[in-house]
Amino acid sequence: MTPAPEPQAAPRRSDIPRVGDKQDKAESVQRMFASIAPRYDLLNRVLSLGVDKSWRRAAAREALLLSPTTLLDVATGTGDFALELKRRSPETQVTASDFVPQMLDIGRRKAQARHLEISFEEGDALKLPYPDASFESLTCAFGFRNFADYQRGLAEFWRVLTPGGRLVILEFPPPAEGVFGRVFRFYFRQVLPRIGALISGNAGAYTYLPESVLAFPDPARLARMMHATGFRTRVQLLTFGIAAVHVGTKLA
Repeated sequence: MTPAPEPQAAPRRSDIPRVGDKQDKAESVQRMFASIAPRYDLLNRVLSLGVDKSWRRAAAREALLLSPTTLLDVATGTGDFALELKRRSPETQVTASDFVPQMLDIGRRKAQARHLEISFEEGDALKLPYPDASFESLTCAFGFRNFADYQRGLAEFWRVLTPGGRLVILEFPPPAEGVFGRVFRFYFRQVLPRIGALISGNAGAYTYLPESVLAFPDPARLARMMHATGFRTRVQLLTFGIAAVHVGTKLA
């Protein structure tokens, strides 16, 4: 059996990445995800009660709707979404990008075990190492809210997409008002950090998670940001609004 991680002291504010837009948080986010990489997949399953798989399926259908020949998955983490995309569309050339090497290493091993050919490449989402108009589809699943500059990230997405290319962002919007929203906020603020700390041994990472969601733009505001960048947009809310799929088409 794998021993349980040693209990940690409560995280200091300086250990937790800043949340929201226009924040200097890249290095702290990178360190945080490197520290939880080995248990990241397990945590996703436990904390979402397995529902994250259905969210990825819904986003994958949107990303592959136009049968792209080239696709870039940004902030791929350990590659779960890239693997889903490649499994559904073996003929699509899938590139998976992230700035955390430890996550990419896990993704490569998973792809090899499943005999799926995916190119895992280290890269900064705010300065993607690809020429203009390189990909027909671009995806970002549960990573966009960690960007230090949302508008700059969207501009990079627009730059590397071909005219008419499709952008799909899967994210947690802030919980809506009402009874379900209050229950979800309680779970996010009181339950999730404790489970995350117990499994990962990193209390700071799962203190950051709910705060980053609460500071994230609501679906209408993110849609306006995408439109201002040059995308025609639409939004689909999933599981009572816990997650949202934002679909953008690059206007020529």
